[in-house]
Amino acid sequence: MQKTINCATFRKMVLVGAKMLDNNRAKVDALNVFPVPDGDTGTNMSLTIQSAVKELSANTSNSFSEVCDCVSKGALRGARGNSGVILSQIFRGICSVLRDGKAEVDTRTFAKAMEAGTKVAYNAVAIPKEGTILTVVRMMSEFAVKAAGKHRDFETFLPAVIEEGDRALAKTPELLPVLKKAGVVDSGGVGLMTIMRGFLAALMGDEIVSEVQTEAANAAQNADAEFGDNSDIINMDLGEIQFAYCTEFFVINLKKSTTLADIDKLRENLMGIGDSVICIGDLEMIKVHVHTNCPGVALTYALELGELDRPKIENMLEQNRALKAKIEAEKKDQGMLAICAGEGISEIFKDLFVDRVIEGGQTMNPSASDIATAVQKINADNVFVFPNNKNIILAAEQAKALVENRTIHVIPTKNVPQGFAAALSFSPDASAEENKTNMIHAIDNVKSGQVTHAVRTTNVNGFSIKEGDIIGLDDKKILAKSNSIDEAVLKLLDKLKEDPPGVITLYCGQDVTEEDAQALTERVREAFPDCDVDYHYGGQPVYFYLLSLE
Repeated sequence: MQKTINCATFRKMVLVGAKMLDNNRAKVDALNVFPVPDGDTGTNMSLTIQSAVKELSANTSNSFSEVCDCVSKGALRGARGNSGVILSQIFRGICSVLRDGKAEVDTRTFAKAMEAGTKVAYNAVAIPKEGTILTVVRMMSEFAVKAAGKHRDFETFLPAVIEEGDRALAKTPELLPVLKKAGVVDSGGVGLMTIMRGFLAALMGDEIVSEVQTEAANAAQNADAEFGDNSDIINMDLGEIQFAYCTEFFVINLKKSTTLADIDKLRENLMGIGDSVICIGDLEMIKVHVHTNCPGVALTYALELGELDRPKIENMLEQNRALKAKIEAEKKDQGMLAICAGEGISEIFKDLFVDRVIEGGQTMNPSASDIATAVQKINADNVFVFPNNKNIILAAEQAKALVENRTIHVIPTKNVPQGFAAALSFSPDASAEENKTNMIHAIDNVKSGQVTHAVRTTNVNGFSIKEGDIIGLDDKKILAKSNSIDEAVLKLLDKLKEDPPGVITLYCGQDVTEEDAQALTERVREAFPDCDVDYHYGGQPVYFYLLSLE
């Protein structure tokens, strides 16, 4: 058990954390929801920590104080954007504790270092916002202080802290409305958790992964990765930018008369002419970031304290116009949204050119707001919504009142096979009304059923059902029961076939093996020799099989 870390280990943790973030920065960038990013979060954070790595590489000392100074000053010098500056301050606080400690650091000391990092980061931001990287580091550090007494070795301490960070990350959409509206977690928080995983990899000797291993981030990111770019910003009002210029610079070679109070005064002056103010540093160097309409005034204020270095002024209005033009150019007349459960089912909808899939089904009905949010992320004037469950149709209808600048057409699909049929009937060359008519006709030609297990003992639809029985049903009632999944499928198919179907398709649930699906498919082919029979992996919960007869 590794109960302490030394300077060499901390150096390795920083290096591996930096590498892990660099491998994943594109994925972190994709989570950024600010209408006009002043740089991308993953890139900014990566460049910030890479600056610390550069300082470390130039210093071969094994002294905690020297290594910590390299990390702290290097991160500050390379800090870019809000996320990068905040990250630099987290490291500054951590290093302030570690540099003054002993040659070996235990979990209690490391927890105190994280606590200091949180404090310094919060103090660096004029108006701290919860639901950001700040929330993630705060909740992690608070947990770390409590957990250090229980977890005396880093092999158990750090995974527990990371788990708490993931919980904090998952809460960010509830704390910051813009994240909830975009359907993502905070990108800065994901960047921080990626670095933390790098720390753990360094301690455990694990390989550096090239994919963010954060469940909350992956869940929020999956739909955007699969269904196109810019989905997070389509719903933003890109015209509302109060301050036009993102302004960044350093103040170096400070005048001998400059005091820490002067730095505080500079921060106050900047807050008077803009927002997103970060003004941090000491009497050696000051880092400034501000969104303002008067970048010249910001520079003038700084010149009273010392010399300017590396000034950068970006026109966010022009970036805004470019994004808005790009979104408008990519807008199409019609798009599709499907609601379903199961990885395989989602993939099939994707193959049918459905623009977006949100999770939902019998045991998890999305709200009208969830559906409206997903619709707004589809860059189309008309959006066809496939509820694929009778309990979701009403919520889909209610979503119409919550959506602006788009027309929702709810196709009343009661199950997934009907959703597939509706998507198959879509033609980009037809009008919205023509497609709507064709989709409704298409779902009328599909018969479907589901096979699952009974969760209680009851008498219903003429059947005496015991808990655990395998039952087959359509959208209205139970049609078959058995002790065997295969027998229930065959009995249900026999009940559903009023006319001989041409095609029978089985969609296998998450608890069905490939071998079982193949064997059942052969039995169905023998029972229905005049039909084309096939199966696909659906991955849906609850139901062993979804059946489609056409």
